Amino acid sequence: MVNKIALVDDDQNIIASVSVMLEQEGYEVDCYFDGEQALYGILNRPVDLGILDIKMPRMDGVELLQKLRHKTDMPVIFLTSKDDELDEALGLSIGADDYITKPFSQRLLIARIKAVLRRSKLQEDSQSESEDTIKYGDLLLDPDRHLCRWKQKDIKLTVTEFLMLKALILRPGHVKSRDQLMDAAYGESIFLDDRTIDSHIKRLRRKFRVIDPTFDQIETLYGIGYRYSND
Repeated sequence: MVNKIALVDDDQNIIASVSVMLEQEGYEVDCYFDGEQALYGILNRPVDLGILDIKMPRMDGVELLQKLRHKTDMPVIFLTSKDDELDEALGLSIGADDYITKPFSQRLLIARIKAVLRRSKLQEDSQSESEDTIKYGDLLLDPDRHLCRWKQKDIKLTVTEFLMLKALILRPGHVKSRDQLMDAAYGESIFLDDRTIDSHIKRLRRKFRVIDPTFDQIETLYGIGYRYSND
């Protein structure tokens, strides 16, 4: 099955070079030059992965992702410039799965794409497997249905968030380093900086606190990592 990718960037040179490279790698590519065009196109022609530039006219990548998240959980990789750190962090906080900074090598982009698609595929495959539901206190995780429930209320998680939470809950009370969480969510063949992991953890906490403002089970051990409290 051919994976479909939406490539969204207002730079025609990037669209031209990256789309050719993706097609050579065997992907089907839909190209868009601004956020409004991409929003309409992606919602009417679903894809397996979105690659979104942050700085675009009419609708930037962060706003585009916010609107897409109301309709789809497709994985997203942001393309950012070195001076886009604030927008990059915001993008991760609203559900981007990864980011890559311009200029980037084709090898790095392909590696990131394969890692994100692999995680998404593993999550889809789990729906046909007989994995046991994981219950711990008020938390329930059902990998078969990609279901997270806290105090009987459903919480919608991205694939990355789900896999990180699962890694924490499988050994409550034990510390998981950022590298271990990275491996659990992305696989061992990819490297991300600590800020990416921290952004996903912050987003996880925020989603739980919408349901329960007192939620504090995911603990930070500064300089070490994170753990799910077994209290």
